[in-house]
Amino acid sequence: MSKEFEIAREFEVDATPEEVWEAVTTGTGGYLWPMEPPEPRVGGRGPFGSKVTAWDPPHRYTNRVEDVDGIAEQTMNQLDYTIEPRDEGRRAWVRYVHSGIFVDDWDNQYDGAARHTDFYLHTLREYLVHFAPRPAAFATFDGPDASKAADALAAVGRALGVGEDVAAGTSVRVHGPDEFDAVVDFRNPYFIGLRTDRGLTRVFGRNHWGHPVGISLHDFTPGADIKECEAAWQSWLNGVFSQP
Repeated sequence: MSKEFEIAREFEVDATPEEVWEAVTTGTGGYLWPMEPPEPRVGGRGPFGSKVTAWDPPHRYTNRVEDVDGIAEQTMNQLDYTIEPRDEGRRAWVRYVHSGIFVDDWDNQYDGAARHTDFYLHTLREYLVHFAPRPAAFATFDGPDASKAADALAAVGRALGVGEDVAAGTSVRVHGPDEFDAVVDFRNPYFIGLRTDRGLTRVFGRNHWGHPVGISLHDFTPGADIKECEAAWQSWLNGVFSQP
């Protein structure tokens, strides 16, 4: 049965309104995934075939799409950003509202969307504070079917050396495709966030919603070979689940 949803979040961040605006309109690869920038006008084309319905830099941006392409579970989607200055413009307050219509499995879809929203917005703040406005080399990929298991994210966390007992803010030695030092910037039963001097590694426990575990890489090193990094991480992730 089709049913409307709304996910609203508010936060403050140590970035100017202009920096937030650039991130959510043209710098999405730094915290989400690369998207075509919206046409800078009301009525312009936005990402994924949406239409820009509000455009007031650097204060308000909204895009809306009635027929969501490629997402069978959704028929309408709207993203709304309100940005206000704090501390004489040195910081920003942000209100983000994601709304739309889910057409199937509403409770599961809403739970997944709400939890992903919290992780994506946290990653936005990490990007703004530590890396913006540097452009990101981006890669994303999924684990094998075995990573749909109920304990899949826990298995990935143990393999990384970031078990469920490791709290956000902890500095760790990560055992990925190679060993490296990182700060665990996010850790709960659904997601793992790792931050280094060169970028952000995001681990998504989508097994909780019936999908494989996913990993996204945001590398801010100039000239980074993201394809080589992706291949190494994909092989490592497959290996966690004993897949060739």
